[in-house]
Amino acid sequence: MRKQNLKNDGMSDKIDVMSEIDQKFVPPLMSPQATLRTSKSDRTLAAILNAALEFIWVHPFRDLTVNKLMASTGLSRSAFYQYFRDLHDLMESLLDQLKGEVYVVTDPWFEGVGDPVARLNESLAGLVDVCFRLGPILRAASDASTTDATFERVWIQFIEQFDDAITARIEADQAQGLIPELDARFMAITLNRLDVYTLLRAFGQEPRSKPETVHETLARVWISTLYGNNWLESGSSDLVRI
Repeated sequence: MRKQNLKNDGMSDKIDVMSEIDQKFVPPLMSPQATLRTSKSDRTLAAILNAALEFIWVHPFRDLTVNKLMASTGLSRSAFYQYFRDLHDLMESLLDQLKGEVYVVTDPWFEGVGDPVARLNESLAGLVDVCFRLGPILRAASDASTTDATFERVWIQFIEQFDDAITARIEADQAQGLIPELDARFMAITLNRLDVYTLLRAFGQEPRSKPETVHETLARVWISTLYGNNWLESGSSDLVRI
């Protein structure tokens, strides 16, 4: 859930955080099509990342090897090491791709003005959509963090960046009287960990849960916890964030 540079004015710091799959189609993480602006190096990198995404849809991270990965791309094993130190370095790149997409779709709640409930509902819908497509990255990253100390720190930092972003947004809305008195940091950690576990469980492997159900569940928890039960059915409110 852009790299963080959080704002409270309030916002004195800007929130700039912001298949056994169907084998016939795996949504590409990166587009490798040749264009006038796409170099051979970019296409090679895209092919490796997309092959890794295909693999982790079907298999756990522990089964991934450089030989298996590169065999599926038709590229040489040595090509892998032109881009990555090892498989954990590859996972860091996949996690960065996921993080970038999550930041984009959650921007309405982090930075939007107007109705905060509607912005939150919109952001949660976007989050669910991204994780429905890229959920195995969450599962693989979680698994990889148990086998490599460096990547464990990467995984923790990934999660804590969202802790920081959510904390700042809660505090900013509290300053405007939109969210009641509560421990913003502890609440942010609680909600963020709920998201991580729920999305990993729902979309980390096939069969995936229905995205509509996941969105409805997360929205109910987030909206009722932060803004109250009055807005659960409509997913919007008459609250105004400036």
